[in-house]
Parts: sequence; C-alpha cells; structure tokens
Amino acid sequence: NLNDSQKATLRDLNGQLSSLAIKFGDNLLAETNDFKLIVDNKKDLAGLPSGVIATAADTASKKGLKGKWVFTTQRPSFTPFMAYADNRDLRKQMLEAYSTRANHDNANDNKKVISKIASLRAQRAQLLGYQSHAHFILEQNTAKTPHNVFGLLNKIWPAAIKRSNAEIADMQAMIDAQGGGFKLEASDWWYYADKIRKAKYNLDEE
Repeated sequence: NLNDSQKATLRDLNGQLSSLAIKFGDNLLAETNDFKLIVDNKKDLAGLPSGVIATAADTASKKGLKGKWVFTTQRPSFTPFMAYADNRDLRKQMLEAYSTRANHDNANDNKKVISKIASLRAQRAQLLGYQSHAHFILEQNTAKTPHNVFGLLNKIWPAAIKRSNAEIADMQAMIDAQGGGFKLEASDWWYYADKIRKAKYNLDEE
C-alpha cells in the first residue's frame, strides 16, 4: 500500500538495518574471541571437571601458552567455568568480561550501532503506519500487541520473583553454612545453583 517513494525509503531502511545487524554480530564475535582468562596456577582450577580443564589446556596450547589454561567467554568455556570454578574472584572476572562485550568504547563497541538500529526501526514502523517497532513486530505473533505482552509478563512476574527469592535464600543459606562471609552476587549464581541441585536432588550436570 506504499507509494513508490515510500517503497524506496522502506528498502533503504531495511538495507541499513540488515547491515547494522551484521555489524552488531561481528562486533560481538570479535569481542568474544578477543577475551582470554589465563590461569597459570593449578589451584585456581579447583572445582572444574577434568574435561573442562583439558579443553582449557588445549586452548592455551593453541595460543602458544603451554603449561597454562585459557578460558574464554564462548559458551562452551564460560558456562562450565561459572558453574564449577571454586575461585570466586575469577568467576567475577569472567562474568564482567561476558556481560560487557562490545561495550568498551573501542572499534567493536555496539552502543552507536544499537542506537542507530532503534532509530531506524522506529522510522520503519512509522512509515508502515505503526505506533512503534514493537507494534509492527508483534502484529503477526501470538501476543499481537505490546499491551498483551506486558499483560502476560505481569502475570508471570509475581510467581517468578517468589521462586527466584526462594532460590536466593537457599544459596545464601549454603554460603553462610560454609562460613563464606559474603552476600550472593550475580557471579555466584551458576556456581551455587549447581551446588543446590546436587545437595537437594543429587543432580549432577556432568
């Protein structure tokens, strides 16, 4: 239903958005590949399964760091490290690196990319007669409208928060029982969630 000029504008917007999506992904990949957590003290490997340690040694060897262990923010390395590594300081370093990828004001920074994507999405939605990008995207999905999305989320939140707070209480109780002397933080979540699963249900992901 667009006229020729509007169709040309739409093609241009879609082209820019496609290019920016690729740029966003490339930046994220570059930052993911760039980070290395180098461990040179075997004591810092405490808690990690032998297979994870072997993979880290192999990664180190490939990077010319024989005799050391290298962990990355790539999921096969990041996830088991956060779940099993006893060294709390290293877990904090790993989460900080993972959660700040492409946010270091360097050539791979994504803040301007995200801002541009949001602006172009808003322009496209207006061109097509929608109130927002969310209204445009949701129309052909189950929810149909942003109002319905928030309606569902607001039904889920109370139960989700209650469950989350119960899990936090269990983890903090374990920390206190072990004489940890600290308050649960985000970087502790995977680690103590795994310990709780083992203690309560004898469930071992390995």
